[in-house]
Amino acid sequence: MDNFYQVDIYTSSEAIDGITGALQDYGITGFIIKDGADFEDFLADKNANWDYVDDSLMALKNAEPCITVYVHENAQGRETLEAVRALVEGYKAKNADGFYGNIRMELANVKEEDWANNWKKYYKPFRVGKSLVIKPSWENVSAKDGDKILEIDPASTFGTGQHHTTKMVMETLESVISDGERVLDLGCGSGILSIAALLLGAKDATICDIFENAVKTASENIEKNGFSAERYRAFCGDITTNAALRGEIGGGFNVICANIVADVIIGMSGYFADFLASGGKLIVSGIIDERLDEVLAALEENGWKSVSALNEEGWNCVLLSR
Repeated sequence: MDNFYQVDIYTSSEAIDGITGALQDYGITGFIIKDGADFEDFLADKNANWDYVDDSLMALKNAEPCITVYVHENAQGRETLEAVRALVEGYKAKNADGFYGNIRMELANVKEEDWANNWKKYYKPFRVGKSLVIKPSWENVSAKDGDKILEIDPASTFGTGQHHTTKMVMETLESVISDGERVLDLGCGSGILSIAALLLGAKDATICDIFENAVKTASENIEKNGFSAERYRAFCGDITTNAALRGEIGGGFNVICANIVADVIIGMSGYFADFLASGGKLIVSGIIDERLDEVLAALEENGWKSVSALNEEGWNCVLLSR
């Protein structure tokens, strides 16, 4: 029998639609929504006559608005949960006006220490593509000739390599990295894609994320894999709103990676070319089937053409050029 995590996201009535829309971009399509405002509308329906309303329903009237989802208790589920956690932290960061209410994410009946320790039983060494071997620090592997060992542990940022979106980008990187490429990793998360690129032969990597914790974790992971500070640069911020940041990052990149979600890729579609070297490639991933055409249309409007694509379990990764 499958086991599931119950994830409760508490927020405001006004924010529910936007949050559920964002969750759908992560492949979460089933929700249980508890919202006192909806119950008030239910009671105020002038076309219905209610002689009696059960006390359990009345209790919903004053309940804090909550979105509940269930995620498989496995490696894929853990990756999804880390992405959702990052999403909620992003809403917290821009909640100065209180639009999102007392937004927070809670795992029902799961202690934080169990959340961290239980991960180990799901996270084992695995291969990606022809040469990459991904492993946590507590596991040993016997490397074959040509193997490139990438060590990364689960943390509070997205990207341990087990999610389809991350695997597909690494497979695509293996096909486009040969020797000396400069790589830009937008939405770097754990830094796993930059580490993979460096192991495959990239000259250097530049990482960028809107979350300071992600940039810090990614930098630490890059160095844990044997790459000095001379091999990478790190930035924190939003390239779509910060022209100064775009200027600091600069151009001349042979490969750009954006393993994020559809809406963010669409928002970035007009900026990717600013960072690109002549003949460079763009890899976008994290796109569910239902949003693929929309994302490709936005990229094509900005001069990009699809070169190849991968699809796994409803997720898409596309390699593009200009």
